[in-house]
Amino acid sequence: MTVHHHETPPRIDWATFIPAMLLVAIIALSLLIWPEQGAYYADYLRELVTRQLGWLYLILGVCALAFALWLAFGRYGNVVLGQPGVPPEYSDVHWVAMMFTCGIGGSLIAWGIAEPVFYMQTPPFGVEPLSAASMEWAHVYPIFHWGIMPWAFYAIPAVPIAYMLFVRDMPMMKISAACEPFLPKRWPGFYARSIDLIIALGILGGTATSLGLGVPLVSALVSELLGIPDQLMTKAVVLFVWFSIFGASAWRGLDKGIKILADLNMGLVFVCLAFILIVGPTLFILSTTVNSLGMLIDNFARMSLWTDPVLKSGFPEDWTVFYWAWWIAFAPYVGLFVGRISRGRTIRQVILGTLGWGTLGTTAFLAIIGGYAIHLEASGQLSLTTVLAENGMSVVSAKALAALPWGKLVLVIFISLSVIFYATTFDSASYTVASVCSRDLHNDQEPLRIGRLSWALALAVMALGLLVSGSYQVVQSATVVSSVPLLPILILMCVSLVSWLKTDFGERRG
Repeated sequence: MTVHHHETPPRIDWATFIPAMLLVAIIALSLLIWPEQGAYYADYLRELVTRQLGWLYLILGVCALAFALWLAFGRYGNVVLGQPGVPPEYSDVHWVAMMFTCGIGGSLIAWGIAEPVFYMQTPPFGVEPLSAASMEWAHVYPIFHWGIMPWAFYAIPAVPIAYMLFVRDMPMMKISAACEPFLPKRWPGFYARSIDLIIALGILGGTATSLGLGVPLVSALVSELLGIPDQLMTKAVVLFVWFSIFGASAWRGLDKGIKILADLNMGLVFVCLAFILIVGPTLFILSTTVNSLGMLIDNFARMSLWTDPVLKSGFPEDWTVFYWAWWIAFAPYVGLFVGRISRGRTIRQVILGTLGWGTLGTTAFLAIIGGYAIHLEASGQLSLTTVLAENGMSVVSAKALAALPWGKLVLVIFISLSVIFYATTFDSASYTVASVCSRDLHNDQEPLRIGRLSWALALAVMALGLLVSGSYQVVQSATVVSSVPLLPILILMCVSLVSWLKTDFGERRG
């Protein structure tokens, strides 16, 4: 294995940067200039993918989890992702904080309260809407959709990327390099560039989805707090403030920007959850959570592979397939980021750390905040189903949080939390896309600042296009469509990793 010395500073790879930026500009302008037509085509493509390929996404979810567990407990689990004797680059606390805020971000807040409300109205398995059973399933399904499966999608690309960077010491942060052993020998540059272009667009599609959900959320929270109308202008101001924050953080880089924001965030999350658990319906939340864990363990296989072939309610396609597509769209980005911060850890530590801490964090968050939302509806304290029907999902979160004791203070904290959560997500995304569009980028270097800032701006413009189109279905569609070309790339990365491990470590045990 060769060690590369830094003879050349990192440069922008214009052959990837320019086509990616052009495609982003075309998509964003189409949504801004022709919002209705853009929404129609996006919706058509989403329907096509979820109806025709839904079964494939569900199988890939199960395969991703199985492969992750094989990596952790198989013969290569003790392989260190780095040179022998080099300690982990980040402490466990920093590592978990950055992984969690990058991987899930503020979308947890956007969906945490609203998702159970959707399920109460349109429950799975033919359950009667707004019945006791629908409320139980409404608590179980968010924990399932944000649980071990998404973290398996994230853990899988993280390992080949960390292996490529720190074991093979390749001087680049490109996913195409992790697929290299199996690219056709004819025109390898063309295939590598195509992969990097698809990755860049997938990351931007998935991240713009989050921003398309996040801006209306913060706008609704601000309008509830200040009593001002929640209109497009408010959303545009929120987006501008956001861009300023994550643009500045992307400019400062990994250690100074992202690490500090991630640490601050985790502290705020703990405070918020403890507050809701203590002042909210404590007993209801605890008993519902225990009940939901039992239902989840009992029904995990059924939920993972349920396609509803006879009744065709659309529930698996609208929810489970959409979520798996979202995690797949995010997987290369989170994989690149988690891989980059995992130097010095073993394969087992990366997989079990990602699956364990990630699942624990999302489960705790959704169990508490979802339990509180269901209690508001079940007790008649606040009809969130009525709020959802009349005002949409962002306002549901704002009204539910305002109903807590010291509601105004809670809104201020959740606005801060959402802004920082999303800032870390976009910050990490612009950092990662800039890395993909760089040349000669060594594993201890950062992509050029101008590249990071350009992608932060591109993300903001794309999100503005999604806002103007005004439908969260368009936001969903952006994710689902951008995930399709990533499927073969993720499979190729897994095959490459196994090939490298066999070449470098043979049939080792342990």
